[in-house]
Amino acid sequence: MSRITVIGGTGYAGSAIVAEAAARGHRVTALSRSLPGAPIPNVTYVQGDATDEATLSAPIEGADVVVGALAPRGGLSAHTFRDAYRTIARLADAAGVPLYVVGGASSLRPAPGADRFVTDLSHIPAELHDEIRAGAALVLVDLPATPATLDWVFVSPALRFGARMPGERLGRYRLGDDVAVQPDGGAISAADYALGFVDLIEKGDHHRAQVNLGH
Repeated sequence: MSRITVIGGTGYAGSAIVAEAAARGHRVTALSRSLPGAPIPNVTYVQGDATDEATLSAPIEGADVVVGALAPRGGLSAHTFRDAYRTIARLADAAGVPLYVVGGASSLRPAPGADRFVTDLSHIPAELHDEIRAGAALVLVDLPATPATLDWVFVSPALRFGARMPGERLGRYRLGDDVAVQPDGGAISAADYALGFVDLIEKGDHHRAQVNLGH
């Protein structure tokens, strides 16, 4: 079993990944700004700020796998979100552990060779544009710029994914690359996204790549 540190481990996607990994017997540490009201058994919770390098160091150095499940909203601006991930990536590289990132759907393509969804946000409220672009920039700019020694995987969900549209656990998922497996606005629940996410960690078949999960 692996030691998995989930940064942002009490958020929507992060808490589902923590639950799935712990249920499989992995030793899970969840780092977040606040502690959960209903802790998951056999999970170590660490309260701290993901923008603080000193807070990140020990949970990353003690891990076999690091999961980034932060979102560019709330206490993180688009700028500090990207800075936090640059620090996480640097620390993971120094520790020699792979980094799996909870991504967004905007960086996906609707078809092979097509422009990514993020290139046209005209149908999205303007107040969301910065966070969407920041999320896409991780896989389009920041992660590819890391040293080749860092093994990373960017895991995008389907377009309809989030606490406002939770969906139900179906016990299945479809896996794709940077082309959306459901380009017509498909969905996936947090539980099934976590199912696929932990499968990716356990199989270890993808390296410095973007993948996507949908129903």
